[in-house]
Amino acid sequence: MNQRNRSVQAARHRARRLVIQALYQWQVGGDEPNDIVVQFLEHRVTDDADADYFREIMRSLIAGLTRIDEAIEPLLERSLAMVDPVERGILRLAACELLERYEVPAAVVIDEAVELAREFGADQGHRFVNGVVDRLARGIRTHELGPPAASS
Repeated sequence: MNQRNRSVQAARHRARRLVIQALYQWQVGGDEPNDIVVQFLEHRVTDDADADYFREIMRSLIAGLTRIDEAIEPLLERSLAMVDPVERGILRLAACELLERYEVPAAVVIDEAVELAREFGADQGHRFVNGVVDRLARGIRTHELGPPAASS
């Protein structure tokens, strides 16, 4: 990977971190999502983060929330509303990227989700996130990863 690609990946990682923080604020604080986007763009997004990616992902999440949640729900043993807000945000971000950002490889989406769960989630939340996002990726991106494993 060349320096430019590493720089782009780092900026997108920082944008994803901000997405998780914005989603948390939306889920817990109840603020209007578009107001949160504006607030983050004005006060939280720095030159180190990919502001365009942050904006695009947040818009996609807001517009496609029903579709995103419907993709996640069947993979859970409880309702999505019962999932920890941080982990719920990470699952939503990953689902959004898998459904709409085909230029981002599924393996990158999975790795980023696990990394964000390690950073922001509960003690073993990364394991939960990894399992759900892996199954989700295999269902959406079969051409990249192969079909989901059969349940026993």
